[in-house]
Amino acid sequence: MKKVVSIVSFLLTFVAFAQNNVIYQEGNALYNQGKYQEAITAYETIIDNGEHSAELYFNLGNAYYKLNSIAPSIYYYEKALQLNPKDKDIQNNLTFAKNMTIDAIEEVPSIGLNRFMKSFIKFFDFETWAILSVGFVFAFVVIFLMYYFSHSTGKKRFLFLSSIASLVFMVFCLFFAFQNFNLEKNDKPAIVFAKKSQVRTEPNLRSENAFFLHEGTKIQMLEIYNEDWVKIKIADGKTGWIVSEDIKPL
Repeated sequence: MKKVVSIVSFLLTFVAFAQNNVIYQEGNALYNQGKYQEAITAYETIIDNGEHSAELYFNLGNAYYKLNSIAPSIYYYEKALQLNPKDKDIQNNLTFAKNMTIDAIEEVPSIGLNRFMKSFIKFFDFETWAILSVGFVFAFVVIFLMYYFSHSTGKKRFLFLSSIASLVFMVFCLFFAFQNFNLEKNDKPAIVFAKKSQVRTEPNLRSENAFFLHEGTKIQMLEIYNEDWVKIKIADGKTGWIVSEDIKPL
């Protein structure tokens, strides 16, 4: 019975994949014909079917860009970049889309050791750092066993130092893995979708206005209050509260 269920599940998955592929090709054809809104409808149908890919988000971003829809184009380019962060085409098109935004916010640069540490931590993702730490643990066990059964004094000294080095590297990799995990956990970006949105000093409409943001601006979500307000931070370090319906989380 389980085998029958597995076969049926596989067939349904295959059919869904084939159907999404047909819709994707139709969307590409519509895009090439200049029918950008129809192409968007096709691409979004695939997303509604539960399929996600960098290529799909990239095409959606391109279609919205052609319609001069700033916020959706940036949103989907950012989504594509999350799945394929090293793709040059996505990076370039995102830059073009950002040039259409009104808000000119200068990012506060990281300096010194903090900048170096962040760059090094992000050099690998969490899983890679974790795999490296496990690898060094395995290396430690193997080298220590070689040290234990070795009879040469010089060789024992070398193997002992190598085992200690493996432990040290394991600790560093584990540390970087958790740091990377925390960076990813605290990274909660969103895109402003409202044409113009007031950012306030407190989460209510009676509070003072802190500053304005316009569509397409990328922000960081810090805190949610009553599901109606979100405390945000922009690239230059300024913070405030924005109505949750004015932004769309990535």
